[in-house]
Amino acid sequence: MTSTTTAGRPQLSRLSRLIRELWFQVVLAAVLGIAVGILAPGLGEDLQPLNDWFIALVKMIVIPVVFCVVTTGIASMDNLRKAGRIGVKAIGYFLVLSLASMLIGLVVANIFQPGSGLHVDPSSLNADDVPKTATEHATFTGFVSSLIPASLLGAITGDAILAALMVSIVFGVALNMAGEEGAPLTRGIKALSDVVFRIVGWVMRLAPLGTFGALATVVATYGAESLKQLGYLIILFTATCVIYVLVVLGAIMRACRLSLFGLIRFLKAELLVALSTCSSEAVLPQLVRKLEILGIGRPVVGIVIPSGFSFNLDGSAVYLTMASLFLAQAMGIDLSWQQQLIMVGVMMLTSKGTAGIAGGAFIVLASTVTAVGHIPLAALSLIVGIDRILNEGRVFINVLGNAVATIVIGKWENDFDTEQARKVLHSRITTPPQGELDATKVGADK
Repeated sequence: MTSTTTAGRPQLSRLSRLIRELWFQVVLAAVLGIAVGILAPGLGEDLQPLNDWFIALVKMIVIPVVFCVVTTGIASMDNLRKAGRIGVKAIGYFLVLSLASMLIGLVVANIFQPGSGLHVDPSSLNADDVPKTATEHATFTGFVSSLIPASLLGAITGDAILAALMVSIVFGVALNMAGEEGAPLTRGIKALSDVVFRIVGWVMRLAPLGTFGALATVVATYGAESLKQLGYLIILFTATCVIYVLVVLGAIMRACRLSLFGLIRFLKAELLVALSTCSSEAVLPQLVRKLEILGIGRPVVGIVIPSGFSFNLDGSAVYLTMASLFLAQAMGIDLSWQQQLIMVGVMMLTSKGTAGIAGGAFIVLASTVTAVGHIPLAALSLIVGIDRILNEGRVFINVLGNAVATIVIGKWENDFDTEQARKVLHSRITTPPQGELDATKVGADK
């Protein structure tokens, strides 16, 4: 009896440790959510508030995280030119990757023709099926206006990431230039940062509940019918996302001499939460902390991640060109290469004006359709039912792509501890039960 008990202890210990892992809780919640959505669709639709509440809690803490990380990062810099360098390099990287992503989507849609054969009659489409938010087209002046908050403190207490980012940069520069006079305030913000990340840990422990509610609702509302109606587009887009991760992001990580799969394993909890809730903001605070643990300097993380979640949306870029050509093919509209390239140019502009807007990629699609004028706006009703499903692939690439971008800029700036990163990515990292990602508490499983 004693030997049996002793033999069973290691297994119980491993199981107990696995259950305490956030990523495992998210996976378990996802399976349960899908089961509820299939077996009890009525109950599944009623579980939507669980996801809404979780996203609301995360959004509550996102702006304080951005403010603390960006402000302290810039305030502690020895040379303010570094902040400008990081910003310029990041924007350049974002533009190149966004363009490459759109061209990949364009090529895939032209080769596989996902919308051909549908022969949709334009008169049969109902524009009422298109959400009202899709008609709120982005403009350059509106984008600039979104950068300017109503008040300095209002940006910190509001929910606009770009406005908070701008104020945080200005605040950090002012503290840096203030020198010793601003030192007490800088120390205070650093102390506030510790408190904020403790709250982040508490909020992230609720991620399984958000995942459960989100997937139960999606499967109950859209699942079977949507998959039957537009399954080819879903499969093709999903395959393109997988190839993009393995080929494009994989090549970038190989150039950095780091493991892509190691990075995915390290960020598995964040990627699973993003995948199930379809919200990049849901993982922004946790992602910032983990990238610091990876060995990237706080100034780089603080500037690249918040701006990347607004400007470096590679998954959305792939979706935009594929969805546009799908609609054109479904309507029997033959777009020339010149028209397609013009469409890409319009998307490169409009996609930068929807940062922080829920369903931003769908709004950009509507803006492009209207601006180019070749496809009727009512055609969006063809994919509105599966947009939530397609959004999962978009968000996954957006989150992983921004993590890779931060590594690239960190190495470019020589503000990256490669040895630390290799140690972390080649280890099995455990997260403390409270979800606190303290670098001193992260270690490898024995």
